[in-house]
Amino acid sequence: MTLSEENYLKTIYHLSAIENAAVSTNAIAEKMDTKASSVTDMLKKLAEKNCINYIKYQGVSLTDTGKLAAKMIVRKHRLWETFLVEKLDFAWDEVHELAEQLEHIKSDLLINKLDDFLGNPTEDPHGDPIPDANGRIIKVEKQLLSEFEKNQIGICVGVKDTSSDFLKYLDKQGIALGTPIQIIEKESFDSSFRIRVGTKEMTISNKIASNLYIK
Repeated sequence: MTLSEENYLKTIYHLSAIENAAVSTNAIAEKMDTKASSVTDMLKKLAEKNCINYIKYQGVSLTDTGKLAAKMIVRKHRLWETFLVEKLDFAWDEVHELAEQLEHIKSDLLINKLDDFLGNPTEDPHGDPIPDANGRIIKVEKQLLSEFEKNQIGICVGVKDTSSDFLKYLDKQGIALGTPIQIIEKESFDSSFRIRVGTKEMTISNKIASNLYIK
């Protein structure tokens, strides 16, 4: 499978999780910043390889073969992110682009040894689940901070937005995986939050709260 085909499968996999339905050609084109005609050409190739179910104008879904292939790409990506953060001291906002390159390494032996070396982690540095060698995923029960109410306390277990800007913002505020967060106040006017992180109090927007996973 080519690098481009792998990128398409991964994109369809992520979009399927968001939309919980068949994924449109336009959604794939927007996500991958390419033309819809180019997407259509690739979808035909992936359908011939039995990686997707594709009917023109009706959207795309992954076959069992395609879903497993996509999970293995995601597995490699998240294991490499974990390695870069835990063993090479990269910050969590620095690893995505590097992992995008490393995820296309073909050796299953290398990836399985990397998994063992890291202690078989079930989550990456952003709190996203890491599929095991068989594609199984252990999901953590979590909800967005924006869904919490006044006086509730939770632990940060992940981020919805993994952009460098957002992760750097969290670093400035002292928020990372495992950080306890207490809701002091929830404003009815703009749905902003007054929270306590350690001994520090701060106000965060609803947009920020909508990108923090808590349990």
